[in-house]
This record gives sequence, structure tokens and C-alpha cells, in this order.
Amino acid sequence: MTEPAHTPVAAPTATAAPAPAPTPRETGHRAVDGALARLGELGGGPVEAHAEVYEGVHEVLRDTLKGLDEPRPGQP
Repeated sequence: MTEPAHTPVAAPTATAAPAPAPTPRETGHRAVDGALARLGELGGGPVEAHAEVYEGVHEVLRDTLKGLDEPRPGQP
């Protein structure tokens, strides 16, 4: 039995530019809006810097959600 001939697949010669990130809608919460705006930094920066931006955004969002669970003065 003979093996079928292997036809090599050509590697892509050009890579498409990444699509721009969508502009997030404003939430009306200053800290959240500021954190989401930082995501816009990802398009122009090196990939190596993405983790730092994601971690910063995550921290702000996590702290904001945590603050929602804390009682406010005058509320039970």
C-alpha cells in the first residue's frame, strides 16, 4: 500500500493587524470607568505589558465589588 503524497501547507506571509478594542460604555462610577479606560492602553503597548494592565483593572473591579458588600453609614 502506498502512502498519499504530503503537500506542505504554506505559512502565512502577512499577519492581519489586530482589531481595535471596543470603547467601553461609561458606567457612571469613576473608578470603574477609569479602570476600563486603561484597557485602551493595550492596543499601542507591547504584549509583555498586557498582564500588568489586566491585573490593575482586575484589582480596581474586585475592590469596587468588595466595597458594595460593606455596610454604608446609616444603612443596616
